[in-house]
Amino acid sequence: MSLLKFESMLKTNNIYFFDLEEFEEIIIHYLEVGKHSLAKKAVKLGLEQHPASVDLKLLQVELYIFEDEFAKASLLLKRIEHLEPNNDEVFIQKATIYSKKGFHKEAILDLRKALSFTEDKADIWSLLGMEYLYIDDFENARVSFANCIEIELEDYSALYNVVYCFDMEKKHGEAIEYLNSYINKNPYSEVAWHQLGRQYFILNNFKKALTSFDYAVLIDEFFIGGYLEKAKTLEELKQYQEAIDNYLITLELDDPTAFACLRIGVCYQKLNKPEAAISYYKKAVHEDPLLDKGWLFLTNLYYELENYRKASYYIIKALKIDDENVLYWRRLSEINLKLNFFQEAVSSFENCLRLGDNSLETFIGLIDVLSFLGDYNKAFTILNKAQKVYKGFAEIEYRLAGLFFILSKEKYGFTHLICGMKIDYDYHTIFNELYPTFFENLKVQKLILNYKKAME
Repeated sequence: MSLLKFESMLKTNNIYFFDLEEFEEIIIHYLEVGKHSLAKKAVKLGLEQHPASVDLKLLQVELYIFEDEFAKASLLLKRIEHLEPNNDEVFIQKATIYSKKGFHKEAILDLRKALSFTEDKADIWSLLGMEYLYIDDFENARVSFANCIEIELEDYSALYNVVYCFDMEKKHGEAIEYLNSYINKNPYSEVAWHQLGRQYFILNNFKKALTSFDYAVLIDEFFIGGYLEKAKTLEELKQYQEAIDNYLITLELDDPTAFACLRIGVCYQKLNKPEAAISYYKKAVHEDPLLDKGWLFLTNLYYELENYRKASYYIIKALKIDDENVLYWRRLSEINLKLNFFQEAVSSFENCLRLGDNSLETFIGLIDVLSFLGDYNKAFTILNKAQKVYKGFAEIEYRLAGLFFILSKEKYGFTHLICGMKIDYDYHTIFNELYPTFFENLKVQKLILNYKKAME
């Protein structure tokens, strides 16, 4: 009624009288719905009609803070503090200004002053907890949020924050103790059982985690988070069909999620049901076409099924989303080799190197393809780069030997062949695989035979 009266007054330019409570209700309403210009008008008119009201002045402070007019807010707070030195809201707003300026320790001091003057301590403890989080003081933050729970047992926001602090401190055992203590007071809290399960899961105690999630969904049969965590735990216990059943419950309770579809696909793949796995991987990327992991899982499954054309199709989908991902380029390289797309394999291996992939497998893959294509000078250049990273590796030495023989530098070829045999004699078979013509060379055969005898 007061709101309609106020808005009617604004439309007609008539001036109506409102008592103090009416103005407070009007202003708070506008602040809550984000209509700050109307809140400002209401504050202005309210102070004209009730110039001594401290509550209206505090609402004016709130508006100043919202508009980042901290100087005006601080000046008005000083005046209010002079009138009411024990007003907790004064210190709360001072703390807000400090916090917005990044002075969190000063904010904490003012909030502690507010605690001594307020009857509603839960809100202050919550604000204190947040300030401690800003400075990564997780112990004091945890204590602050725990105090909120002491006042209001079902303050789940505070409970989540307590557990978050334990997580950040890596005190999972203490978190379990705290949650068990909480459950003794509030045994039908699905949130507490869910958080307890999470802690057991982190510690790889999957059986206790499963029991906790079971309680969570028994208390609230519509608790999607409980079913998700239960399903993840069943996966860890290799109970894949039961995991699928729980993921499917989440799809019934709410709109399908890419995550749940993806995990169902993984479980079907573990159960050696590739068609079902493919179906759910496709559902995952349907729900979230930018889910590059979904495209990768499709790639890997088709790769296992030796359907390399489809594997290529899906890895390219993943690369369109994230073309800086080395793992995707490496997978494409492997697929190109399977398809005998050797020039394309060179390109994808080169992308791996460009993105900082200095793995031995990538170097060797590129060198071998270049050698197969007859681009020996380029292969030799890559080998030299690889040798700087992998000194004393047989994989490098035998290939250097082969390339030196190809480039008619027999002396260097023998030198590197000997180095390779010193590092790993048995691996000399790679020389036969890659360079059979030179392996059959009588000098090479004699060298290998003499080295074997010397080893015996």
